[in-house]
Amino acid sequence: MTGLHGAELAHHRTMRLQPSRAALAAALPLLLLAACHRRAVVVESPAPAPAAEQGPRFTTGEQVVEAMHDRYAGKWYSTMTFRQKTSRLLANGKWNVQTWYEAMKLPGRLRIDFDPVRAGNGVLYARDSQFVVQNGRLLRGDPGINPLLLLGFDVYTAPVTHTTSRLRREGFDLSRVHEETFRGKPMIVVGAWKGDYDRKQFWIDAERLLFVRMLEPTPRDTTKMQDVRFVNYEPRDSAWIAPRVEIWTEGKLIFAEDYDEIEVDPPLSDALFDPARWKTAKHWTVKQ
Repeated sequence: MTGLHGAELAHHRTMRLQPSRAALAAALPLLLLAACHRRAVVVESPAPAPAAEQGPRFTTGEQVVEAMHDRYAGKWYSTMTFRQKTSRLLANGKWNVQTWYEAMKLPGRLRIDFDPVRAGNGVLYARDSQFVVQNGRLLRGDPGINPLLLLGFDVYTAPVTHTTSRLRREGFDLSRVHEETFRGKPMIVVGAWKGDYDRKQFWIDAERLLFVRMLEPTPRDTTKMQDVRFVNYEPRDSAWIAPRVEIWTEGKLIFAEDYDEIEVDPPLSDALFDPARWKTAKHWTVKQ
């Protein structure tokens, strides 16, 4: 049969191979094996471990306050004056608009004169107290600070312990810190855990370390929260000023402050911030 004859012929040809070629054929598998062992062994690098998640930038409110202070230490203004348009939403839906004249001397002193200045009516924050002045005379004085003055201004000029002690006194829990976003910007929130909007808290711009908003119970109904915001920040040399302040309640704007004629680091007498010298101290609006 054709198939068997071909197999026998192949067998005979194999038997007639020369010894050297037969030996080479027999050794070929061994040579290949030896060559494999002589090659440089390539060890694949293990796949890099996934990067560990970065922990929170801040874990306490004290750390946040310290970072705010250190960012602008020696760069923030120490005094400022401005005229303020004060707009308040009335129960009838109309807006009541007044003009106030304000002067601050940091840390801790803020004078507010109601227009007209010559009438001698206003409010003074100084010595961790609030003084109400009427017709140039002290009407009453009570312990208390202005938290917006503390968070928006004092924090950059006062010692860290000065700020943190007063924040605790105001009811902020400095052990509660989380990261959040607001209007597309990263924020650091002090005073509450994520998702809790019913606790007193303040929000800080994570990049510029500027005060942005504060949530607190409304003065007349503590079951509701009000949202106080510093908006439209603009630079003043190496520092900043937010020329507009807004207060929102239940999604509605109810109060706004708009600043103009802003002057930073004007000379201001300490007498301006003494309630007993409200009318006798030369007012900053009086130009020589």
